[in-house]
Amino acid sequence: MKLFREIKKWFENQENLFYLFLIILIVPNIVLCFTEPMPPVAKTCNVLLPFSVYYIVMSRSRNCGKTFWILFPFLFFGAFQIVLLYLFGQSIIAVDMFLNLVTTNSSEALELLDNLIPAIVIVVLLYIPALILAAVSVIRKRKLPEPFIHRERRRARIAIIIGVLSLGTAYLFDSRYELKSDLYPANVCYNIALAFQRTAQTQNYAETSKDFTYQAKAVHSGEDREVYVMVIGETSRAANWSLYGYNRETNPKLSKIEGLTAFCHVLTESNTTHKSVPMLMSPISAHDFNSIYQQKGVITAFKEAGYRTAFFSNQRYNHSFIDFFGKEADTYDFIKEDAGDANYNPSDDELLKLVAAELANNASKQFIVLHTYGSHFNYRERYPSDNAYFLPDFPVDAEVRYKDNLVNAYDNSIRYTDDFLARLIEMLQEQNVDAAMLYTSDHGEDIFDDNRRLFLHASPVPSYYQIHVPFLVWMSDGYRRNYPVLLRNAEANKQKNISSSASFFQTMLELGGVETPYRNDSLSVTSALYSEKPGVYLNDHNEARSLDDIGMRKEDFEMLQKQGIIYR
Repeated sequence: MKLFREIKKWFENQENLFYLFLIILIVPNIVLCFTEPMPPVAKTCNVLLPFSVYYIVMSRSRNCGKTFWILFPFLFFGAFQIVLLYLFGQSIIAVDMFLNLVTTNSSEALELLDNLIPAIVIVVLLYIPALILAAVSVIRKRKLPEPFIHRERRRARIAIIIGVLSLGTAYLFDSRYELKSDLYPANVCYNIALAFQRTAQTQNYAETSKDFTYQAKAVHSGEDREVYVMVIGETSRAANWSLYGYNRETNPKLSKIEGLTAFCHVLTESNTTHKSVPMLMSPISAHDFNSIYQQKGVITAFKEAGYRTAFFSNQRYNHSFIDFFGKEADTYDFIKEDAGDANYNPSDDELLKLVAAELANNASKQFIVLHTYGSHFNYRERYPSDNAYFLPDFPVDAEVRYKDNLVNAYDNSIRYTDDFLARLIEMLQEQNVDAAMLYTSDHGEDIFDDNRRLFLHASPVPSYYQIHVPFLVWMSDGYRRNYPVLLRNAEANKQKNISSSASFFQTMLELGGVETPYRNDSLSVTSALYSEKPGVYLNDHNEARSLDDIGMRKEDFEMLQKQGIIYR
């Protein structure tokens, strides 16, 4: 009982709360010192300068609880930051984290919730009691003594001078240090402003792109019927495809198909769906991503060239460029939206039914884009029970101890994709027309690889498993007879380093015989003009950065080297 009274007395002491609140505010900065790959001078600045600013603000009022609540936005950032670090292990809250809140549907978010429970518990224990103590201080109008406040204001002024000096030292000794990118929480505030700016630009897309044209025309001279299909996969990493040397038979059907070329060394320029897919569907790449607000997608190019176009998706609306580009088609269907049920979870098989109906139109020139749900978590829900080949695969929590089950389910989803693509190819072959199919995935996935606790994708700093993706080109018998040089070029290029983000659109134009000023055959993997380019990654501020300039882990770099993917 005496101990309880002593504790109660300690927490009622406003001077103790003043220091406690200061410590809680600076916790994220201290944690970031251990997670971020920055030199000591930068880490020192990232603690001293924010601490001095918090110190100044906290010393402006005699009611420290009131000031603590005024700083609530920074407590929210701190909570968000701790959850992010728990999930991905490093990096500050990115612009894409905020954009994901409006482009990820609720069912996807709920799938991740169980994996975040420990982080949420930490956040609740750190911030909720402090906020309650601050609220009690406000309600009971408790005040700090005048002498205490005057003393702390003097100390805060000294602290701010030291903080500014530490900032100057960081700029002096670290040439790569940037306030907007490296100083927490200034970088978070900057990223929020960018997120609002990009949201406004996206909402104005219809106006800024309305006059865009590809000036496209068809250049294939033959009279034969033509059908081209672009398939965009989801969360499928090349590391688990037996076509690329994986030790499990995940591609039993595709490995036997004639006319199929699998490109081995392919990296995406983004590990997030809302950036990667628009790059695949347009001439935009990491080098010029911000021009996306003025351009349209590959469907418009084929429409201008005289093709009947269709877009079929097994994903929900994300109110951004995937929707915009998809709705350019003559026919489009987002099948998850059809039932009006948030829990509706159709198989990718449903897309093949739509393809069959579209092919039945028997148009002379057809272009179809499919956006699958592929291998998105929860993996066990991506394929029927009858397709469970690797066992056990029963649903489990996303924890390291269940890695074997998760990998089994993930590999089953890859086998299902193999079956899906094989049946699609069979449908096209049965049309007895000039046909070609192009496939890649938007990004890959982490599944607790290499004794690390990384899981899923979209981490601010990508891993090897998140950016190494499969990339396939298939050509029908008739197409190979009419355009044999394209198959030879594909075979000649399949061991070269390729950016899926830069080459997918360009390869589709060449396969379909679509000519436009936006076509660049040096990026098409079926062209003799194809040339390897220095590899880049689209960072959070929409800047193209080399992989050795984004803080990628040493182990991931070594994996790229082991796989022969060495981006200069």
